[in-house]
Amino acid sequence: MANEEDDPVVQEIDVYLAKSLAEKLYLFQYPVRPASMTYDDIPHLSARIKPKQQKVELEMAIDTLNPNYCRSKGEQIALNVDGACTDETSTYSSKLMDKQTFCSSQTTSSTSRYAAALYRQGELHLTPLHGILQLRPSFSYLDKADAKHREREAANEAGDSSQDEAEEDVKQITVRFSRPESEQARQRRVQSYEFLQKKHAEEPWVHLRYHGLRDSRSEHERQYLLCQGPSGVGNTELGKSPSEYLLMLMPPSQEEEKDKPVAPSNVLSMAQLRTLPLADQIKILMKNVKVMPFANLMSLLGPSVDSVAVLRGIQKVAMLVQGNWVVKSDILYPKDSSSPHSGVPAEVLCRGRDFVMWKFTQSRWVVRKEVAAVTKLCAEDVKDFLEHMAVVRISRGWEFLLPHDGEFIKKHPDVVQRQRMLWAGIQAKLEKVYNLVKETTPKKPDGQAGPAGLVPGDQRVQVAKSRAQQNHMLLEQELQRKKEQVRASAVLPGVRIKEEPLSEEGEDEEEQAAEGGEPMDTSPSGGLQSRLTNGLPAGWAAGGDSFNGHPTPGCASTPVAQELRAFVEATFQRQFVLTLSELKRLFNLHLASLPPGHTLFSGISDRMLQDTVLAAGCKQILVPHRQVLLEIFSKNYRVRRNMIQSRLTQECGEELSKQDVDKVLKDCCVSYGGMWYLKGTVQS
Repeated sequence: MANEEDDPVVQEIDVYLAKSLAEKLYLFQYPVRPASMTYDDIPHLSARIKPKQQKVELEMAIDTLNPNYCRSKGEQIALNVDGACTDETSTYSSKLMDKQTFCSSQTTSSTSRYAAALYRQGELHLTPLHGILQLRPSFSYLDKADAKHREREAANEAGDSSQDEAEEDVKQITVRFSRPESEQARQRRVQSYEFLQKKHAEEPWVHLRYHGLRDSRSEHERQYLLCQGPSGVGNTELGKSPSEYLLMLMPPSQEEEKDKPVAPSNVLSMAQLRTLPLADQIKILMKNVKVMPFANLMSLLGPSVDSVAVLRGIQKVAMLVQGNWVVKSDILYPKDSSSPHSGVPAEVLCRGRDFVMWKFTQSRWVVRKEVAAVTKLCAEDVKDFLEHMAVVRISRGWEFLLPHDGEFIKKHPDVVQRQRMLWAGIQAKLEKVYNLVKETTPKKPDGQAGPAGLVPGDQRVQVAKSRAQQNHMLLEQELQRKKEQVRASAVLPGVRIKEEPLSEEGEDEEEQAAEGGEPMDTSPSGGLQSRLTNGLPAGWAAGGDSFNGHPTPGCASTPVAQELRAFVEATFQRQFVLTLSELKRLFNLHLASLPPGHTLFSGISDRMLQDTVLAAGCKQILVPHRQVLLEIFSKNYRVRRNMIQSRLTQECGEELSKQDVDKVLKDCCVSYGGMWYLKGTVQS
């Protein structure tokens, strides 16, 4: 109290609120210029504003007669910006940089606490500021100079190129439909920098007329900074109580509410989710998760939810695949929607996704190319289907996302049976639409999920391989038994027979063939005997093992030998050069295309296949440096002789004679027009 008595009021000043310029008053700041060097006396050539953005541009003249001005640099800048010719669109019409542009930027988004004050005759008049802008020099003329330079370079390049070259640059384009934009994507796009820049550019400029500080119009406008009317009549804003006046001076901050992130429209908290009906809860969860075990669904819905009601609801929005629930296709692709990649209607997308789901009921693995070939959909759509329910494995395909849930299948056999019936109907529809060939499949054991349907090719190959291995073991056992019988009957008592191993040459050749790296010969010829240029070493063809359980190459009386001989001849008529590993791969594919119970499923060993190839007229010539040739021709289908000779010399470590190089080239290659090609790769 003592301090207040010692500090008396010296003067009372009336404060008035002027509102005439409240929506038009801006404060300009020049941060790169000291306060002592103002722009008041510098001629202002033009001014313009974008009111919504509060963006201002001022164009001021430059004193070109000042001794500090570099005239040669100004001429160079004008030449770079406008070029040699001058017209109405030129930035510098005097061929000299004689002006500069100032562009504004906002210092603060909220100016509600700032005002311009004018003290006159013992009264303080306040006018709220509409914006506070900082003006800095703009260097947009440099961008224009760069654009001119690029245009000149493009014109020079276009002038040098001919019309024929332009036609060669024509490329094929792919037409794609635009992706339907979701609400979340729209919000991201609206908040993106590119969208904001485009929005700002759309607002038109409003051109203004600049009046100097001492201009009569400026003097007239400054009168509006004073409150109009005698004694401040009409200023009811200041007739407030002390608490209201304090609230006006210090309004509550709204920044926290503005900065609070908005959750996407398709996201619900668990508390919000549990306020919805049970059917809607299940639909929303399955639509977002797409694949879920029943136990996880129950844990999300809460312990108080009846499992019977959940089972009844889940069957309306999902299908059972390997004991797990996968959301139905019509939930993800409503009736009036279309593909974001190809634009195909929702009906086609649902049918393609149902095919993928059905494939996973048959096997844990699905190949994307196989699905695309059947459904005739683009690769992006098929990838979307697979990403919903599978994970990609390198060099193996797509594996189902979740492990097989056998516990659910055992616990709910009635639901499983009902789902099998639904899948049977879907399978019949898919077979009709996609013209699938129905195979007779073995009966599945009890407890195994999935309806009976088509047998994939990889499963047929695996079955054929397992049967061949079993038959091979039986044949080996029979061979050993016959050998023991012969020894027991032919050997005299007390006489021992020394067993000699095969020749080293034969062993090396067998090892080489087993590893798939056997040499090849590709000499061209006309007939079948000469065109089949792959074969086996002569040591393999000299006689057969009388106890190996397989017919000799010349014996074509059995149906198995006849079928195998027909396959070999048909294969080598289509492909002249084949390695043993490639032939075995083609034979496995041939087995996969045969119906179950075919004679070739009885078991074909590698030795029997080799004997049949030799009997069909194939031959094999040991060619040195074959691997080097394969490496050379794997990179380019035609090469020059000097490249082959240099690679062979580098591989051998010594200079090869011309006769050695000629022998290698004649055995494996053919020459056309000075270039060497691998035999069998060039049409005669």
